[in-house]
Amino acid sequence: MKNWTRTLTIVAILSGLIYSCTKHDDFWESIIPETKDQPTSSQIKAYVFRPAQAPASDANIQQLKVPPGFTVNKFADGLGKPRILTISSTGNVYASDREAGIIMLLKDTNADGIADAKSTVATINQAHGLAIHQSKMYIAAVKEVYVADINADGTLSAPRMIISDLPDGGQHPNRTLAIGPDGLLYISVGSTCNSCPEPNKMNATLVRSNLDGSNKKVFSKGLRNTIGFGWHPATSELWGMDHGIDWLGDEEQREEVNLIKENLNYGWPYIYGESKYNPTEPPQGDTTYSQYAQLSTEPTLTYQAHAAPMQMAFYTGDRFPADYKNDAFIAMRGSWNRSVPAGYKIVRLHFENGKPIRFDDFLTGFLINGNQSHFARLVGVAVHPDGSLLVSDDTNGVIYRVTN
Repeated sequence: MKNWTRTLTIVAILSGLIYSCTKHDDFWESIIPETKDQPTSSQIKAYVFRPAQAPASDANIQQLKVPPGFTVNKFADGLGKPRILTISSTGNVYASDREAGIIMLLKDTNADGIADAKSTVATINQAHGLAIHQSKMYIAAVKEVYVADINADGTLSAPRMIISDLPDGGQHPNRTLAIGPDGLLYISVGSTCNSCPEPNKMNATLVRSNLDGSNKKVFSKGLRNTIGFGWHPATSELWGMDHGIDWLGDEEQREEVNLIKENLNYGWPYIYGESKYNPTEPPQGDTTYSQYAQLSTEPTLTYQAHAAPMQMAFYTGDRFPADYKNDAFIAMRGSWNRSVPAGYKIVRLHFENGKPIRFDDFLTGFLINGNQSHFARLVGVAVHPDGSLLVSDDTNGVIYRVTN
């Protein structure tokens, strides 16, 4: 009894203690002091669950769910492991396959919603991120960025390297890129780890450079792995979806929707969500959690933990109902680090007055057999000039097309 009383007294007088606040936690499960002269104690229940893989059979595809009035079909299959998508103004569809180190060109020459021509237009080791700007294709590998001219027939000229010194990939080698309204090149460089101080200050950041790769510098930091990002068509504000930290339990860390601005810090690896402290990684030096939280920017919105947001695309087409205009679609690849699967779907992020307000499911049904199996882990999402939405899956090598 004496020991219990002493412990309670110590806890009561500590200032700056932060406690877990999910419905499964209680007072004793997480004690995170501001400084290192007191012990940190956190009880975390973490899981590994990977649904079994199933084929993308006709029967499985037929049970996919989309909103009333929409339909979904295979645009192309047998593609290996298609990842990031980008589509030219003429309707040429490009997909990267990082494992194969290629960029594919897919054409629907008769406009029936199904690709009838496929070719490889570039071979680059670990090619992943793709973006089209002014008849040029920008391509991100792990350490390099390339640019190639797009020929009249959709093929590419020999890619020219414009950046060669991005940092090592580590846990997150899947670089993505885009060209902003300012005509500059933005590159997402993920962290090398789940949660750690990075020796290279360019990891866990968004990097910006000129289109020729010059004047490269960190635009914003504290972003663990923001694969999906883009500019709102009406406001030109930059929004991104960051991957949360693993091994914090089923419900933490929730995926973050961030309004990304120059020179801001978004907290990783020490602060996450609504200024929550990461018990596994205290700030370095004499900086306290509270001090680091004051330097960090909280997310605007969050989504279910471990859903793994991938490519994001704002809807600028005219085919979907008018209220879809300027909302965003996000591929949620799917969890492995929670007891019940999350993700494995396409979600719609609603914007109101230029700000994100909520998520809705848009394309679901890839989890089957009572969530014990899946037939897609989604990566790419892009809007076709005809107003349809294309979605890539690197599990069964399929690109799906959603239209209405």
